[in-house]
Amino acid sequence: MEKIKTKGYGASGALIGGKTLELMEFERNQPKDDEVLIDILYCGVCHSDLHQVNNDWKNTIYPCVPGHEIIGKVISTGPAVTKFKQGDVVGIGCMIDSCKHCEPCLEGEEQFCEGPHGQTMTYNGYWKPDPEFNTFGGYSTNIIAQEKFVMSIPSNLEISAAAPILCAGVTTYSPLKHFGVKEGHKVGIIGIGGLGHMGVKIAKAMGASVTAITTKEEKKEQALALGADDVLISEDKKAMEVSANKFDFLLCTIPSPFDVNDYIPLLRRRGALVTVGLLGPYKNPTNNMDVAKFCTTIGGSLIGGTIETQEILDFCAEHQIIPDVELINIEDINEALAKIKDEEVRFRYVIDMASLKS
Repeated sequence: MEKIKTKGYGASGALIGGKTLELMEFERNQPKDDEVLIDILYCGVCHSDLHQVNNDWKNTIYPCVPGHEIIGKVISTGPAVTKFKQGDVVGIGCMIDSCKHCEPCLEGEEQFCEGPHGQTMTYNGYWKPDPEFNTFGGYSTNIIAQEKFVMSIPSNLEISAAAPILCAGVTTYSPLKHFGVKEGHKVGIIGIGGLGHMGVKIAKAMGASVTAITTKEEKKEQALALGADDVLISEDKKAMEVSANKFDFLLCTIPSPFDVNDYIPLLRRRGALVTVGLLGPYKNPTNNMDVAKFCTTIGGSLIGGTIETQEILDFCAEHQIIPDVELINIEDINEALAKIKDEEVRFRYVIDMASLKS
């Protein structure tokens, strides 16, 4: 069967210049009976893309074509597909398939797939990497995904800005939902970047009183403009002491190693702190004395499954939440990744994929 010719931007993995994204061509298979072929219109740029391209997690399979915040239109579907038709506006997040048979998959929590390979990621292959199998993501002209992993985009969402909901949105929504954040709760969002700015908006829409917690005084006005009720500067020791035992829930979106012990004292009795930005060890070991004395919970969370991803798209449509984005052309992607590393983006880049097709 004839392959589908595809253009994309990816990293070759070469020793010289391998971490810089460049134009490349590759082929995709025709969609299977239960798969959907999508013309990509917009793709968000996630901090994870930078980590993966640089092999920071020591699991990158090259060539690496990043991108897992995808908005597009259906080109065609396999004969077994029932949810979508040609021309539908749809989205794809961090996964395109899973085993579909284990308990987590049956419950719509495919991010915890217990199959032999784990979930199939939108790029970089299986969750448990196999050098013989790779997938190429949304920095490209088209993509194919299993029907269950294709999301319906509500008609009142602005598609040029909605892409980050498919990763940043569900990544922050999932733990907020799991820990039952609601009206009357005091929530702190630590780190006001691509993830954190969505955390502020979502927690506020859930009815919580939201404090943005940041190291940067200059982000105070930005955080208040996002809807935060208050701003706490974490480097202000006196302000941190005054805020001790204040919060029911803390969502930490810092993407690099940090000292979690700085934030544990902010939690109330039986409160919880969940880290979503960091995939790796904390900067210092957790002091369990501080954890135990108020019976607090320190946890982590990873994206969300298909059910939660559709939920957060619908939630954002209902509450008129849209990510704050800056549209860029594909040829600007390397500069954009450098700015993400230097925390110079407000708050998420989105690639207009028409620039790759022209």
